[in-house]
Amino acid sequence: MGMLANKVAIVTGAASGFGAEIARLYVAEGAKVAVADLNEDGAKTVAAGLGSGNAIAVKCDVAKRSDVDNLVAATAKAFGTVDIVVNNAGYTHRNSPMLEVDEAAFDRCFDVNVKAIYLMAQAVVPVFRQKKSGNIINIGSVSGIRPRPGLVWYAASKAAANFVSKAMAAELGPDNIRVNAICPVMAPTGMIESFMGMANTAENRAKFVGNIPLGRLATPNDIAKAALYLASDLSDFVTGVELPVDGGRAV
Repeated sequence: MGMLANKVAIVTGAASGFGAEIARLYVAEGAKVAVADLNEDGAKTVAAGLGSGNAIAVKCDVAKRSDVDNLVAATAKAFGTVDIVVNNAGYTHRNSPMLEVDEAAFDRCFDVNVKAIYLMAQAVVPVFRQKKSGNIINIGSVSGIRPRPGLVWYAASKAAANFVSKAMAAELGPDNIRVNAICPVMAPTGMIESFMGMANTAENRAKFVGNIPLGRLATPNDIAKAALYLASDLSDFVTGVELPVDGGRAV
């Protein structure tokens, strides 16, 4: 029996990067998973790789209420319930001076990184309250704890995601709903060039690795292991935590 046996999870932004690795680890530990992503083909590829009956793929723009409502309904229809939600889908503007970030990029940061948490809460908290249990994991960022120049508005959106996780935990605790945030450092995912504001070369990555005491970037597996811990009974008395998975970057 795995650590998540008989659990049902939704993972957003799961067609690649952190989300795909979280979905894989959750299924390996016994969960059924809804692989949600705006990239429907990518979501289908990930779900297919998880084995028949273990996962479904759902196209979802996490900033649209109808898409989020449909995601929760589709998950419950396929697997009978929802136990865990990982709000992993994220967006960043390109690393650049704050006044050079256009309004559309600013809006998309807050839509995907903050509004999506609100919309998911509207859809799933009533389900969790009826069950008298639930688990929400928000993927925030170490930049929301210790920001740096160049990603001002992204950092602001992730600070909101980190903080709202604590506020939700305080309000939802009496309903036996846990809420935590994972705060990764930069990782070699599809957004790395936007985070760096330059080409993804070994030389350019080294400029950022120098600020990480453990001497490397995060990997999707680092984040997936933290998400497994927070989803499992090993953390059943843990809520309202901002968990840096950052090799010491926030120190």
